[in-house]
Amino acid sequence: MPVIDMTTLKPVGEFGSKAWGEACVEAAIRMLEAAKLPSSITWAFSEDYTYPPSRLMEGGRKHAGYYLMVKNGKISGGDGILEEARAIPGFHAKVPWASICNQSGAFYGREGGKQRSAEEEILFAAVEEYVGRENPMSLDINKEGKSSIMLDPVGPWPAEVGKALGEGSEEGNGLHNIAAALQTNSPEYSDIPVTELRVPIFGKMTEEQKQIFILLCGIEL
Repeated sequence: MPVIDMTTLKPVGEFGSKAWGEACVEAAIRMLEAAKLPSSITWAFSEDYTYPPSRLMEGGRKHAGYYLMVKNGKISGGDGILEEARAIPGFHAKVPWASICNQSGAFYGREGGKQRSAEEEILFAAVEEYVGRENPMSLDINKEGKSSIMLDPVGPWPAEVGKALGEGSEEGNGLHNIAAALQTNSPEYSDIPVTELRVPIFGKMTEEQKQIFILLCGIEL
């Protein structure tokens, strides 16, 4: 039975906000602690959302995002980005807030995740074509020389971690769906066209909407 009861969750903040990130961390730590992970596991997770709205950066926040770290038998996490965690091989992402914010509030399982990724590829390609240059979102270049939202060092998900954080995901639970349940809508997406999984449809936006979206992603024309 999943550790987190989805019926008890309520939206606490926008994607990338301090309240939302801390609630995600709290849930994730509960899930990982319940799994009684082997002390031999060393792994970390971080998501850094760049160019966030200024309203999310109140109180002197330096990063919109959160991290998790499993090290020496201890599970920890928090708001922002901890360099100690980011130095550990694992899942580390850095991506413009506006490019993934809205769809992060969609609920889905494995197939939905694949569909979201496919729709995001279309979004990123459409933005690149519109701007007229490669990597318009200034994603980091990985060790293979390719632009990517994933940061080195990339490491595999330990089976025990993946099982704990993904438990019940096909039935609407799991860390992603928990995070979606905790997320409130952001006003930037109230009028733009989106897919059923809430991914922005760049090709159906008006010229004004395209210009606004480009700016939200931190892209300079």
